[in-house]
Amino acid sequence: MKKRNFDKFDKRKSDISSVKEAIDSLLDTYRLKGRFDEARLVESWAKLMGNTIANRTGKIFIKDQVLFVEILSAPLKHQLNHSKMEIMKILEKEFGHKVINEILFY
Repeated sequence: MKKRNFDKFDKRKSDISSVKEAIDSLLDTYRLKGRFDEARLVESWAKLMGNTIANRTGKIFIKDQVLFVEILSAPLKHQLNHSKMEIMKILEKEFGHKVINEILFY
Protein backbone atom coordinates (compact mmCIF):
# COMPACT_ATOMS: atom_id res chain seq x y z
CA MET A 1 0.00 0.00 0.00
CA LYS A 2 1.30 3.40 -0.99
CA LYS A 3 1.93 5.91 1.82
CA ARG A 4 0.39 9.33 1.22
CA ASN A 5 2.10 12.55 2.14
CA PHE A 6 -0.30 14.97 3.85
CA ASP A 7 2.39 17.23 5.31
CA LYS A 8 1.76 19.88 2.68
CA PHE A 9 -1.83 20.26 3.98
CA ASP A 10 -0.87 20.52 7.65
CA LYS A 11 0.96 23.80 7.45
CA ARG A 12 -1.01 26.96 6.87
CA LYS A 13 0.29 29.16 4.12
CA SER A 14 0.83 32.85 4.87
CA ASP A 15 -1.47 33.92 2.03
CA ILE A 16 -4.39 31.88 3.38
CA SER A 17 -6.68 33.56 5.91
CA SER A 18 -9.56 32.42 8.06
CA VAL A 19 -13.14 33.01 6.94
CA LYS A 20 -13.55 35.69 9.64
CA GLU A 21 -10.43 37.52 8.45
CA ALA A 22 -11.59 37.32 4.84
CA ILE A 23 -15.06 38.66 5.67
CA ASP A 24 -13.61 41.47 7.82
CA SER A 25 -11.25 42.40 5.00
CA LEU A 26 -14.11 42.40 2.49
CA LEU A 27 -16.30 44.58 4.74
CA ASP A 28 -13.43 47.03 5.27
CA THR A 29 -12.58 47.16 1.57
CA TYR A 30 -16.14 48.02 0.56
CA ARG A 31 -16.71 50.24 3.63
CA LEU A 32 -19.60 48.10 4.84
CA LYS A 33 -18.34 47.30 8.36
CA GLY A 34 -20.39 50.05 10.01
CA ARG A 35 -23.62 49.03 8.28
CA PHE A 36 -22.95 45.37 9.05
CA ASP A 37 -22.40 46.13 12.76
CA GLU A 38 -25.57 48.24 12.84
CA ALA A 39 -27.60 45.38 11.37
CA ARG A 40 -26.07 42.97 13.88
CA LEU A 41 -26.93 45.33 16.73
CA VAL A 42 -30.59 45.55 15.70
CA GLU A 43 -30.78 41.77 15.30
CA SER A 44 -29.14 41.08 18.67
CA TRP A 45 -31.24 43.58 20.69
CA ALA A 46 -33.39 40.84 22.27
CA LYS A 47 -30.37 38.73 23.21
CA LEU A 48 -28.48 41.66 24.72
CA MET A 49 -31.40 43.25 26.60
CA GLY A 50 -33.27 40.12 27.65
CA ASN A 51 -36.83 38.91 27.16
CA THR A 52 -38.47 41.44 29.51
CA ILE A 53 -37.28 44.41 27.48
CA ALA A 54 -37.50 42.63 24.12
CA ASN A 55 -41.17 41.75 24.70
CA ARG A 56 -41.95 45.43 25.28
CA THR A 57 -39.96 46.67 22.29
CA GLY A 58 -41.54 47.68 18.99
CA LYS A 59 -39.51 49.02 16.08
CA ILE A 60 -35.73 49.27 16.24
CA PHE A 61 -33.59 51.06 13.68
CA ILE A 62 -30.39 53.06 13.35
CA LYS A 63 -30.01 56.34 11.49
CA ASP A 64 -26.88 58.51 11.54
CA GLN A 65 -25.38 56.41 14.36
CA VAL A 66 -28.44 56.97 16.57
CA LEU A 67 -30.31 53.89 17.78
CA PHE A 68 -34.08 54.46 17.81
CA VAL A 69 -36.02 52.01 19.98
CA GLU A 70 -39.80 52.02 20.31
CA ILE A 71 -40.72 51.02 23.86
CA LEU A 72 -44.32 49.94 24.41
CA SER A 73 -44.32 50.46 28.19
CA ALA A 74 -44.09 53.99 29.65
CA PRO A 75 -42.48 52.91 32.97
CA LEU A 76 -39.89 50.84 31.10
CA LYS A 77 -39.17 53.74 28.73
CA HIS A 78 -38.54 55.99 31.74
CA GLN A 79 -36.24 53.41 33.32
CA LEU A 80 -34.29 52.85 30.09
CA ASN A 81 -33.83 56.60 29.59
CA HIS A 82 -32.01 56.66 32.93
CA SER A 83 -29.88 53.66 31.94
CA LYS A 84 -28.62 54.86 28.54
CA MET A 85 -24.96 54.92 29.55
CA GLU A 86 -25.10 51.35 30.90
CA ILE A 87 -26.80 50.16 27.69
CA MET A 88 -24.14 51.92 25.59
CA LYS A 89 -21.45 50.09 27.61
CA ILE A 90 -23.19 46.73 27.04
CA LEU A 91 -23.34 47.37 23.30
CA GLU A 92 -19.73 48.54 23.11
CA LYS A 93 -18.55 45.49 25.07
CA GLU A 94 -20.49 43.15 22.76
CA PHE A 95 -19.07 44.64 19.55
CA GLY A 96 -15.63 45.61 20.81
CA HIS A 97 -16.04 49.18 19.60
CA LYS A 98 -18.57 51.99 19.48
CA VAL A 99 -21.31 51.25 16.93
CA ILE A 100 -23.72 54.06 17.87
CA ASN A 101 -23.33 57.49 19.45
CA GLU A 102 -26.76 57.83 21.05
CA ILE A 103 -29.94 55.97 21.95
CA LEU A 104 -33.42 57.45 21.68
CA PHE A 105 -36.36 55.65 23.25
CA TYR A 106 -39.72 56.68 21.84
